Amino acid sequence: MTVRNILISQQPPKANSPYADITAKYGVSFDFVPFFSIEPLSSREFRAQRINILDYTAIVFSARSTIDAFFHLCNELRVKIPETMKYFCTTEAVAMYLQKHIVYRKRKIFYGDGSASSLITQIGTKHKGEKFIIATSDSTGNDITRVFEDNGLDFKSAIFVKSVSRDLKDTDLSSYDMIVLYNPSDVKSLYENFPGFSQGDIRFVSYGKSVVKAMNEAGLKIEISAPTAEAPSVAKAIELYLENNR
Repeated sequence: MTVRNILISQQPPKANSPYADITAKYGVSFDFVPFFSIEPLSSREFRAQRINILDYTAIVFSARSTIDAFFHLCNELRVKIPETMKYFCTTEAVAMYLQKHIVYRKRKIFYGDGSASSLITQIGTKHKGEKFIIATSDSTGNDITRVFEDNGLDFKSAIFVKSVSRDLKDTDLSSYDMIVLYNPSDVKSLYENFPGFSQGDIRFVSYGKSVVKAMNEAGLKIEISAPTAEAPSVAKAIELYLENNR
């Protein structure tokens, strides 16, 4: 079966997207439709976790959405974050986003290279005695918590944002030959929107480890898995697939 129409469960890419080159080379068409959105928890939902933010001396961020939700909740709950709070971020871009909410130069802020292990390097022995709160969403993986556990750090994970399925009723899934999923919430949204969904001849692409388990549990056959050494991105994985299946 020839692949002509591909659905990607993400926002449309910005300029200079590799998908344009794939379209020109292989004659395929890409549609970009996010399957879910990220929303902050309400104060009531957060309180249900029974977490007192001021019991912790350091906070770990891996996404801008959790930063916004964290400070929004602090304002709503009337929690005044002390200037001594330490901020550990997975990347410099995430760390710089803190400027939206705090005076950056007056805070103790550290960032890694995007990997969970780089956070441990930033913590080192100097900050090992801190009490960490790891800001997460209801759909993120456990890479950071696993690394913190392995290194014997004192931490607690707290959900600050949740995934909410988007309305996909106007999307005709049967018109696509291939669908790319990135997150367990993509799978959740798929079946919430189409309870009787049957894969048929649709070829699914998984990106990242977290979605594979959800897809397997849902009985979805995965045609392509990325990232790999040969295909570090979805675009490259699709390109290789199209090249090998002409």
